[in-house]
Amino acid sequence: MNILIIADGQRYEELQERDLSGHEVQWKTSLEEVLSVKVYDLVIDLVFDDRPEHAAIYARNPGVPVLAGMVKTSLSEIMGQYAFEQGFNMMGCNFLPGFINMPVLEVTVMDEGQQATLADIMYRLGWEYALVADAVGMVTPRVVCMIINEAYLTAQEGTASRADIDTSMRLGTNYPYGPFEWCERIGVKHVYEVLKAVHDITGDDRYEVAALLQTEYEAI
Repeated sequence: MNILIIADGQRYEELQERDLSGHEVQWKTSLEEVLSVKVYDLVIDLVFDDRPEHAAIYARNPGVPVLAGMVKTSLSEIMGQYAFEQGFNMMGCNFLPGFINMPVLEVTVMDEGQQATLADIMYRLGWEYALVADAVGMVTPRVVCMIINEAYLTAQEGTASRADIDTSMRLGTNYPYGPFEWCERIGVKHVYEVLKAVHDITGDDRYEVAALLQTEYEAI
């Protein structure tokens, strides 16, 4: 396949840990650098969450499937905001930093018709994937970010140090990373924005951003 990848340096480097051999790959840091997406068989947009306006371009090119990093929003929200009159060609993926090279990629689709397209793409890429519901935060990012938020609450209360919290979570739950280690991999900006997006849409207090996390986000 002729694949266009839109990504910042960090996420593109992480994507390199996935096998894209046998495909012609072009990497751009911005979709504005691309003359036309029509020449590609697939677009992998790892920064879509931060550049949702890319949807306007994808809507004009319905014949090109798009795997879009979409944790802070949802497919239904994007479809409602942009005029996909000729067909909806986007599939949402968990492309947050720290998750891109995980063995199984979380993906969401709008309908059963997209499932066949997705299955074909993943077969050709040789990637394992799991279908999840079309919801802000998906599954793993929502859970991990909530755990990180709880760790910030514990730290701001002075119950334990960050190092002790990380060690306790690794040893006590057999997690691969402690919550602050996860936060460093994902980035404070993304953790905050995922929690904020989920809290805004659900109103669930479990996702209300801890004051210490908010302070670190505002200091970026």
